[in-house]
Amino acid sequence: MKKLAIMGSGKGSNFEAIAKYFKDKEVEITCLSDVENSPILKKAEKLNIKFKYLPFENNFEYFTKNKFDLVVLAGYMKIFPEEVLNLAKFINIHPSLLPSFKGKDAIKQAFLAGVKVSGITIHWVEKSVDTGKIIAQYPVFIDNSMSLDEFEEEIHIIEHKLYPIVIEKILEDKVFDFQDLMKSSCGGKCGSNKGNKGCGGNCES
Repeated sequence: MKKLAIMGSGKGSNFEAIAKYFKDKEVEITCLSDVENSPILKKAEKLNIKFKYLPFENNFEYFTKNKFDLVVLAGYMKIFPEEVLNLAKFINIHPSLLPSFKGKDAIKQAFLAGVKVSGITIHWVEKSVDTGKIIAQYPVFIDNSMSLDEFEEEIHIIEHKLYPIVIEKILEDKVFDFQDLMKSSCGGKCGSNKGNKGCGGNCES
């Protein structure tokens, strides 16, 4: 059985999507948060998934003693030192098409910049912020009539559908590329506002 750690600091919406995706699969999930009593830990408890409050300064000791096949960042708000990153394979999801709009508030950054295409990026984690090698990207098109809230909703729909699929590919040691993202029940239109609404957001690879 594969061992997966999911780390977050906030609401845990990506964690919940990942946990539900792997519910009946041979994957053991541990939810970790640097924020005591955070919503992500409460969601883990509700889903009957192993969880732990893990202060940031205890990461090195924890990952030295506890080995995982993959560590997934889902809204984790601190930057790991290299000594921690050397203990496991870490991936992260970022709500823009990196290298554009790095750092915080990437969704708002892209929207206010007036770009017509943004999206999500899943990448390996390194000590510099949002600079690791890209594993997968998927576009979200910004319609002229779209509000910031609608755009943010589109981003989250794509995140919740694609992050679990990418994680599964990595756990299976399979190559994952952009073509895998395009093979969806929506005919490759999941990254557009009209596409998502046309399939109710239920885009499946």
